[in-house]
Amino acid sequence: MHIFINGEDKSFAGPPLSLAQLIERLGMKGDRVAVELNREIVSRAQWSETSLRDGDRLEIVHFVGGG
Repeated sequence: MHIFINGEDKSFAGPPLSLAQLIERLGMKGDRVAVELNREIVSRAQWSETSLRDGDRLEIVHFVGGG
């Protein structure tokens, strides 16, 4: 499966991933990111139910704390 993450083409082998599985595979903490899938924001509650498909476009924003 090929998907675009923040403009970069990425390939993933195996069965289709859910959005939650992708975030985990990328090593991101789910409570610190926001995700837009094909120009629609996906609420965190829907990540495990949202299946990714070949050609999907994701924008993932990772929040960083500081002070």
